[in-house]
Amino acid sequence: MNILFVVNDPPYGTERAYNAMRHATTVGKRPDVSIRLFFMADAVQCARQGQKTPNGYYNLERMITVAQRQGTLMGACGTCMDARAVLEDSLIEGVHRSTMEELTDWTLWADKVIVY
Repeated sequence: MNILFVVNDPPYGTERAYNAMRHATTVGKRPDVSIRLFFMADAVQCARQGQKTPNGYYNLERMITVAQRQGTLMGACGTCMDARAVLEDSLIEGVHRSTMEELTDWTLWADKVIVY
């Protein structure tokens, strides 16, 4: 089964991105499931490397790294990155600058699309 997760909310301030990553990495443990993650709008900030959070607080960079180790393909909307001055070289390893064309391809690839 192919599942696409689309994340829209910022990494901190709400728990939607946190819950999206929890959900995606848990589903990603299942055999015969392929996961893709697309960060758009304020969620492109989730994909920035160098995040520092207080001890005991979740860290999206660490969670994205887990997804990357699981083989999850991840893209960040290039237009959204530009609007927020997020540079491609500031993205976490395993996340690439992406496009609406790729999101469209991934949507058509997916058996299920889950939006956070």
